[in-house]
Amino acid sequence: MIEEASRIIRNAKHITAFTGAGISVESGIPPFRGENGLWSKFNPVFLDINYFQQYPLESWKLIKEIFYDFFGRAKPNTAHLVLSELESTGFIDAVITQNIDNLHQEAGSKNVYEFHGTSQNLLCTNCNKMYPAENIDLDNLPPECAECGTVLKPDFVFFGEPIPEPARTNSFAEAELADVFILIGTTGEIMPASIIPIEAKKNGAKIIEINIQPSNYTNTITDIFLKGKATEVMTDLLRNIEGK
Repeated sequence: MIEEASRIIRNAKHITAFTGAGISVESGIPPFRGENGLWSKFNPVFLDINYFQQYPLESWKLIKEIFYDFFGRAKPNTAHLVLSELESTGFIDAVITQNIDNLHQEAGSKNVYEFHGTSQNLLCTNCNKMYPAENIDLDNLPPECAECGTVLKPDFVFFGEPIPEPARTNSFAEAELADVFILIGTTGEIMPASIIPIEAKKNGAKIIEINIQPSNYTNTITDIFLKGKATEVMTDLLRNIEGK
């Protein structure tokens, strides 16, 4: 199956990678859902936009603990690095990620569409001024805008918020452009992101899926299912694509 997937990738004209929480698990970032997911330990209400607006300090205490103190220590793993390598050698044209951890960019990927935004920036909820998160002192919560004094919010999608532009438009455009979609570590449960691979399939794309267990895509749109850890499968793929 690895050899067949490699053949499809070598012969493709436009390849899009579509990544979910599973690709970052091996970097030490747990998924949100599932037995050991974040929502089994924390009530997700702290990421509801209405709750955040009412109780910014309570939200920020958990946001800081999870997304900056804990996730902030994560580094790209081999799967991220292989995607970057495949982009630099002309095989991967774009990466659509549902993750907010910036690990694709840290690995060297250039053309990344962050469908759910990023934890790397903080946004003023009043004047929309943007700040690099690393420049903000998160020991003083909640952080406030230097221009207008309003509470800052991480620049990723909270429950009740729309998908940001141009990431949304660009991501769905990839579903029209690509003749191959490589799904890595995504369950296909999160709307509207989960629609993108389905649209790609409708437009004739071959779907290669890499996952440790079957997803909502496996028995519906997937053409080749490569079961295993993202780091191991991506390493095997790279070796076969390069003929080593």
